[in-house]
Amino acid sequence: MGWHYNKSVKVGPFRINLSRHGIGHSFGGRRFHVSTTPDGRRHVSVRLPGGFHLGKTFGGRRRHHPY
Repeated sequence: MGWHYNKSVKVGPFRINLSRHGIGHSFGGRRFHVSTTPDGRRHVSVRLPGGFHLGKTFGGRRRHHPY
């Protein structure tokens, strides 16, 4: 069973997200939101009227091979 830790601190229009994987940050409001994860991926999401939600992640997660 794994353990999780999440803490979020709001600094002006930015939000700094702390987790056991590192530090990420996000910016935006309810309709438009951009976030960066600790491993460097960026996620952009847009919420449209009527319950529609569009999201796109940029940058892949780097995987380390054991060999």
